[in-house]
Amino acid sequence: MELSESLTHKNGRQRKPVLLNMGERESKLEVGGDEEALLPNSDRADGRTQTHKGIKGELGNVSLLLFLYVLQGIPLGLAGSIPLIMQSKNVSYKDQAYFSFVFWPFSLKLFWAPLVDSVYLKQFGRRKSWLVPTQYLLGLFMLYLSLTVDSMLQTDGQKGPDVITLTAVFFLLAFLAATQDIAVDGWALTMLSRENVGYASTCNSVGQTAGYFLGNVLFLALESADFCNKYLRFEPQERGIVTLSDFLFFWGIVFMVSTTLVAVLKKENGKPHPAKKKPKEETQGVKETYKLLFSIIKMPTVFTFCALLLTAKVGFSAADAVTGLKLVEAGVPKEQLALLAVPMVPLQILLPLVISKYTAGPRPLDIFYKAFPFRLLIGLEYALLVWWTPSVRQEEGFPVYYYAVVLLSYAVHQVALYSMYVACMAFHAKVSDPVIGGTYMTLLNTVTNLGGNWPSTLALWLVDPLTSKECDGAPGQTCSSIEEAGLCVREGGSCVTSLDGYYVESVVCVLIGLCWWIFFGKRMKRLQEESPSAWHCRVAK
Repeated sequence: MELSESLTHKNGRQRKPVLLNMGERESKLEVGGDEEALLPNSDRADGRTQTHKGIKGELGNVSLLLFLYVLQGIPLGLAGSIPLIMQSKNVSYKDQAYFSFVFWPFSLKLFWAPLVDSVYLKQFGRRKSWLVPTQYLLGLFMLYLSLTVDSMLQTDGQKGPDVITLTAVFFLLAFLAATQDIAVDGWALTMLSRENVGYASTCNSVGQTAGYFLGNVLFLALESADFCNKYLRFEPQERGIVTLSDFLFFWGIVFMVSTTLVAVLKKENGKPHPAKKKPKEETQGVKETYKLLFSIIKMPTVFTFCALLLTAKVGFSAADAVTGLKLVEAGVPKEQLALLAVPMVPLQILLPLVISKYTAGPRPLDIFYKAFPFRLLIGLEYALLVWWTPSVRQEEGFPVYYYAVVLLSYAVHQVALYSMYVACMAFHAKVSDPVIGGTYMTLLNTVTNLGGNWPSTLALWLVDPLTSKECDGAPGQTCSSIEEAGLCVREGGSCVTSLDGYYVESVVCVLIGLCWWIFFGKRMKRLQEESPSAWHCRVAK
């Protein structure tokens, strides 16, 4: 099977909003694609070779792919907005940990990608068999959410937002978006000609970035009454220009209409290629793919590398997962944090290009090793930033120099993050067995993403247990539970934080990260010295 020509990463995380989760966005290289993508030229009926005339003849297909990837980014952006909205409603960090599971499906899609690639209705189309029902479900769930999301987020006295229901619904949205991603990635390889298939990765990167921007940054700005009153209105109002319900309803309709048009108007199955020898498929079916994955994991070098990938990011988890929420808790407007993503876009485009020059050699993990301690130190700097934030706050908000410091901190963090990310992806490409490159790469990328997800969820979960609060103004009362905190307030006191668990986590995570770097970092570097045969899966040959 043919693969997209370049690696793209995404946010994420699920892409995630700036400073809400400062870790890597999801790395992706999908297994999939029909064998027609391997053919350099298509054949005409008269037997002569038909050559393609550049991208102009396929602008329609490129535009469709771009639009499908934009749609994919919308639910991801919305999912990234919810934690910031919940944080402004004073939910617990345990609740934030629950909701963080929403970001897991894009890191786990390897487990059902073989089903999407192998099970389909031939008459309807291999990719449309999954794309059409998946996008209809996405649209229906958005329409359902437009009617119910306000009640889920509503706070009533002691009762906060319905986090469990929100998590379940948005997890399903992310699962559907990940399934749509598998189908679109595979369709891209046959929708475009061989000479233009490289545009698929460009459509992926640009489309998802645009979709995430619309669902996260633009939504948070238009939903904010302060932002709209300051920049977009002549007469101040209590609400923003759009609400979450309005936004969900609009995009639900867009999903339903556009999916219907694709189902009716776009034909997937083209003319067969006569007199052409079929290229060898990487895998023959679902069972063979899963057997292949298991055989790869059993190799000692791969098993060791996967174990290191699953533990390498523990040291960054507090900084990546909690910092943005702490800034919102300290009073920084969530829409301002989201807007910090805009000036980062050029940096995020240029950094991989610059760093790739240093990771193109035989030892790409040397860059990973060197950047590791710098990223740990940036975690401590983030903790100082959170500690400094309340003292800078003014009645009218935060001064410009504060946002400049936040932006500079994030930019430095991006340099360290991308150095590690590009080095890791370069090593994946270097060691992957070319005979089964797609499955191999997807497995390593999946493990890399999981290595960032589980520490972030754990870091959110532990903030509250590590935090100590005292009841000020009501002698004999404590604030060790929600009930005791309520009693403290009824007795005329208030709960005051004496020790913030975020700072405890920040220090502990950095110490754990330093220990990993000292004891396991060099072992990870030594994996570069293994012979190519140590990484090749003999079962597949």
